[in-house]
Amino acid sequence: MTIPTIPEVYKELLDAIDVGIHIIDMDGSSLVYNRKMSEIEEMNKEEVLRKNIMEIFLFQSEEESRLLQALQSGKVHKNEKQVYFNFKGQEITTINDTFPLVSEGRRIGAVEIARDITKLQLLTRENAKERTAARFTFDQIIGDSPVLREVIHHAERAARTSSSVLIYGETGTGKELFAQSIHNASSRASAPFVSQNCAALPDSLIEGLLFGSVKGAFTGASSHAGLFEQAEGGTLMLDEINSLSAPLQAKLLRALQEKTIRRLGDTKDRKVDVRIIATMNEDPAAAIEENRLREDLYYRLSVVSIVVPPLRQRRQDIPVLTSYFISKYNEMFQLEVPAITEEVEAVFNRYDWPGNIRELEHMIEGAMNLIYSSEAIEYSHLPLHLRTKFSTSMDMLPPLEAEASTFVAKPLKTYLEDVEREYIQQMLARNNQNVTKTAAELGVSRQSLQYRIRRLEF
Repeated sequence: MTIPTIPEVYKELLDAIDVGIHIIDMDGSSLVYNRKMSEIEEMNKEEVLRKNIMEIFLFQSEEESRLLQALQSGKVHKNEKQVYFNFKGQEITTINDTFPLVSEGRRIGAVEIARDITKLQLLTRENAKERTAARFTFDQIIGDSPVLREVIHHAERAARTSSSVLIYGETGTGKELFAQSIHNASSRASAPFVSQNCAALPDSLIEGLLFGSVKGAFTGASSHAGLFEQAEGGTLMLDEINSLSAPLQAKLLRALQEKTIRRLGDTKDRKVDVRIIATMNEDPAAAIEENRLREDLYYRLSVVSIVVPPLRQRRQDIPVLTSYFISKYNEMFQLEVPAITEEVEAVFNRYDWPGNIRELEHMIEGAMNLIYSSEAIEYSHLPLHLRTKFSTSMDMLPPLEAEASTFVAKPLKTYLEDVEREYIQQMLARNNQNVTKTAAELGVSRQSLQYRIRRLEF
């Protein structure tokens, strides 16, 4: 039995989707090879269709081809990495689903659905050296607000030990600055600092990246050390730890508890001496309640918890940060911008800064791209969304002095935190500071209440 001829309309649909599709018949000849697969493997359809795949791809044996395994033995592979070479000698790396095609109980061919990670794999290799550099120290964290100085003080104390640290803060608040500063102030400063964004790679890659692999663990795999081994004696920072899948979080927990790792495909454990600093951009209590973070992993990571405040909670730092970024881009762009105007200062003081310090820097950089000489940054240089938010004339806004003399406005989040703090304090007093009873009355877990007490700092 052969595979029925595929109508042209279906071929057009296959060309429109954003995953690679490769179908072969029982002879191993290519019948379908869609546009995306052509892009992934950098070959024209004419070079592939109606040819045996062993003629156009460089496998040492048929056993190395997932597609031929599916064809010959009916073996199914789900979400597996495959590294191979096309006949031009170009290395291809994909994550594949491969399975046989069956009709009336008989195999008539096989299909492979591929997602391209070639560029991602190259980027991972190219950035390997960059991940081992910790450039920042505590004296480079800009700001003098009491809330920031208190966080720095806590982080400096954490640098004295090798306990795990969990840093929570919104996007753009500077969590990695704190992680690097802790490393550089610790006894591990001369050892590697390795960082990895856990959300940047799929699970099929991140496991091998963290723990390493041995030759033969999967097709194309070679023996290599993972990030744990690369960070030996130093610090491993895992950004967006809550993006890891539950199985990977369990393996990470085991590595932290036993201080050993096992490479993919290996049978022996390897001891590692690594300090873990994990970061998150969401409330850990919410991540636990919504099953994005294992509770036992949270306990292991949060031996020391550091909450980096958003910019709207440290507004008095905006002028010094603004001055710093203007100096930075003056040097980079060879300009002589002196400052921002009073109008711009008023806008900055009233804006909520959802993107925090990163947004402020990008706003300064964008404004200075519009400046030709040594003029100050004006209201007209600000991005459209900000000018729209505060109307076209700053004259419509009341002076800061008049506003302060009558009513002090707070961002909604700050107001809600104040209310939450006061209510929790009242409930604790009602229960004679018994956290367990208070948590039960509030309808939250004891761990969640403890986290909120730390975050609200009372």
